[in-house]
Amino acid sequence: MIDAALDEELPPANERPAVLHRAIRYSVFSGGKRIRPILCMAAAEAVGGKAGDARFPALALELLHTYTLIHDDLPCMDDDDLRRDKPTCHIKFGEANALLAADALQAMAFGVLAKARLPSRYPPTALLTELAQAAGSRGVVGGQVEDLAAVGGRKLHAATVEFIHLHKTADLFRAAVRMGAIAANAGRKELQALTDYGVNVGLAFQITDDILDGGPLTGKKRRLDKSSCLAVYGPQDARQKAEVLVGRAVTWLQRLGNARIEPLRALAQFVIERVY
Repeated sequence: MIDAALDEELPPANERPAVLHRAIRYSVFSGGKRIRPILCMAAAEAVGGKAGDARFPALALELLHTYTLIHDDLPCMDDDDLRRDKPTCHIKFGEANALLAADALQAMAFGVLAKARLPSRYPPTALLTELAQAAGSRGVVGGQVEDLAAVGGRKLHAATVEFIHLHKTADLFRAAVRMGAIAANAGRKELQALTDYGVNVGLAFQITDDILDGGPLTGKKRRLDKSSCLAVYGPQDARQKAEVLVGRAVTWLQRLGNARIEPLRALAQFVIERVY
């Protein structure tokens, strides 16, 4: 459902400038798990709404996430040649086109989100504010800056790693469930429970990423001198920390007290059981 909706929203690959739109579609449809939009839709259902209530927020999250991945792979950032076992956008289309494709995706994310209609309980700008906060200097961009500052072999501390993980990854998970809940007219207590669920799941997701990246790698540079938690914890301790975070997430989820939370509970477990 998400892929079909993305295909509908994105410009055709042959629309001028075609190289830009090919780069955008190449990156969006490169095999992502769609976990952020799925979380968004599942959160809408968990508070009594429908998945369709969160259609535009869910698409906006995936478009914005894709922009961050393109930037993250650039030579001035992580300088990665492969993502999901495919050439990264700048390898396939050139650095300038990759940069512009990412910029266009960020603009598209907010354009798509502006189509959402909110329940009267919330101000019309509520969703835009959520995504902007998660994406900006106090969110993903701020986390990326601290991530880059970790390069150079200086000793990392647990507090630094957690700051990076919180902002570079968990803030967008938090926004995903909050946006889905807001779109479905969640009450204050429901929104708080999902907020804490999203933060804990996001942190667990990034720890699991670090564990997976710390193993045998194919085409991706080993970057344990950066923000990986394996620069601070051993793999076993990191795994235990992720499991504790998921346990906390599920505890918050249970405060919603209904049967519709099962997809979110299963997603939390998937985060630490996945192998890619």
